[in-house]
Amino acid sequence: MTTRHQVRGSYLLDSNILVWLDSGSSRLNDQIRHDLRYAEHRFLSAATAWELSLKQAAGKLTLGASISSMLAAFRLEELPVLIRHGERAATLPFHHSDPFDRIIVAQALEDSLILVTADHRLTDYNVPILLI
Repeated sequence: MTTRHQVRGSYLLDSNILVWLDSGSSRLNDQIRHDLRYAEHRFLSAATAWELSLKQAAGKLTLGASISSMLAAFRLEELPVLIRHGERAATLPFHHSDPFDRIIVAQALEDSLILVTADHRLTDYNVPILLI
């Protein structure tokens, strides 16, 4: 289930969205920035922080600020990974093998969140998505 321009609701940001917010990327147009700004809640998964931190440690990514700083700057709420998220991720079909993507799909499903992503492969899951 893909949606566009849905301000109401709570969003879970994929890693690519946080990277684009950090860099000021034009991939996030004014409408998307508006939707994110006025959403009821904006979450970042602890799994996404882990994924991005691993990429930084491996020299594959450079962020302009720490992920903790970005939480405050972009008014994001931290979403911990809970056992129910892990159990749900294990039941998902293998449309996608990336464990970080699988856990955020599970979190979005378990917590009734809209997943904000540019990853078209995640549309194979029956999860509400704001596709960038």
